[in-house]
Formats: sequence, structure tokens, C-alpha cells
Amino acid sequence: MKILSGRKALVTGAGSGIGRESALALAGAGALVLVNDVSETAAHGTCTAIAEAGGKAHSYIASVADPDAVRLLFEQFDAEGNAPDILVNNAGVSGNAPTLELTDANWMRVIGINLNGPFYCSREAGLRMRAAGGGAIVNIGSIYSVVAAPQRLSYCTTKAAIGMMTKCLALEWAEFGIRVNCVAPGYVDSALTRELAATGRLDLAAVERRIPQHRLGQASEIADAVLYLCEPRSMHITGHILTVDGGWTANGYL
Repeated sequence: MKILSGRKALVTGAGSGIGRESALALAGAGALVLVNDVSETAAHGTCTAIAEAGGKAHSYIASVADPDAVRLLFEQFDAEGNAPDILVNNAGVSGNAPTLELTDANWMRVIGINLNGPFYCSREAGLRMRAAGGGAIVNIGSIYSVVAAPQRLSYCTTKAAIGMMTKCLALEWAEFGIRVNCVAPGYVDSALTRELAATGRLDLAAVERRIPQHRLGQASEIADAVLYLCEPRSMHITGHILTVDGGWTANGYL
């Protein structure tokens, strides 16, 4: 029997990147994956990939930034008997911009998706996990949960808040058997990273030089960390921020 057989895992922003790889990893471990994304095409693509690999998944289209949509989403899970006992809060956006050019609309968009979304989803999931006797929540943070960078105010602020949300919920919900952890990726080889490099907003060579392993991470490597924190073998780990960054945050040297 696979280690997560019988479990139900909601992964937000699962249509691409880290979310997609996390959904595939959880399905590969036996979980029924509830694939959430704002793109119907992307969500269905992840479900198809899971099915082709022999796993089980259902797609759900909703914006985690909308509290009413999140509430209705969880009510749908209840009606289907699929209340998740694993939640991966992955949906997020970058929003990089010089602070003096950061508009109210852009600021609120990043806050809504990166910070409000994990809160709304965790609150709904937490209610159900408490009633069920436990569960696991993994928030996707960033190296910018623990270090700072210029021209990334909205992103760094929300990811730092996700780190503290992780710790607060871990303390508050430990008595309910709910574990809450955070995976903090470094720079990952992704469509967004390649786009930033192509448009001159990211010096990829400089990034790779600064990483002690001298390479970008792979989304599948982040997914491996997510999977570990959802498994029974990590039962004594809660309130932890796990950096998966090739040594980026440890590096205080040139």
C-alpha cells in the first residue's frame, strides 16, 4: 500500500510548476489529489498527467483570493465526501516592481493571492481537520520568507508573513493533531524564471554563481520536500520552514 493511500490532498495553484509537481508527487504516494487552479485548462492538464501515471485526481476552478469562492469550494468537498486532510498552499504570484512604482492594485493582488489565499484555505481546512482528528498543511514560502531583496516588497512581505503564519498555526493547532510546515524554495527552473531572464529582469548567470550548488532547483525537488512533510515519517515536525535552495540562504559570502 502506498504511504498516502486513503488521504485527500488539496493543492492550490496546481496547474503548473511547483504546484503541478507537488500534485503528481502526492498522487504517486497514493493520495486522491484535489487540483485547484484559476485556469481550467491547466488544472485539467495536471489531472490528465496524474491519471496517466496511475493516480487519481479531480479539478476545481476557483481563486483562493476570494473568500466566498474558497468557502464554496470546501462546501463542495464536503458534499462529495472529499474534505482534504492534506493542504498544500501553493498558489502565488511574484509582483516584482520598484516600490515607488507599486500601484495599490498590484499590492492588493499580491496580498490577496499570496497571503489571504493561504489564510482562507487554511481556515477552512483547519475546521475540517480538527473535526477529523488531524491533518497536514504545507505552505509554499520562499527564500524571501527569511531574507530580503529590493524591488520585491509585496512578494517578500507576503512570503515572510507566510513563514510566521506557519509557526502561529503550528502552535495553535498542534493540540488538534494538525501539523503546519513551510517549504521555502530558492530560484527554480521555471517558465517564470526564464521569462524574467529573457526580459532582463533577472541575471541568471549571477543567480547561479551565488548559489553554492551553482544551479537552479527543479520543481520536482521542491515537490519531494512537500511530500515528505505530508507523510507519516515527518509526524514530529511542525512549525518548521524548510529551505530548498542549494545553499542560497546559508551563503553570506561573495
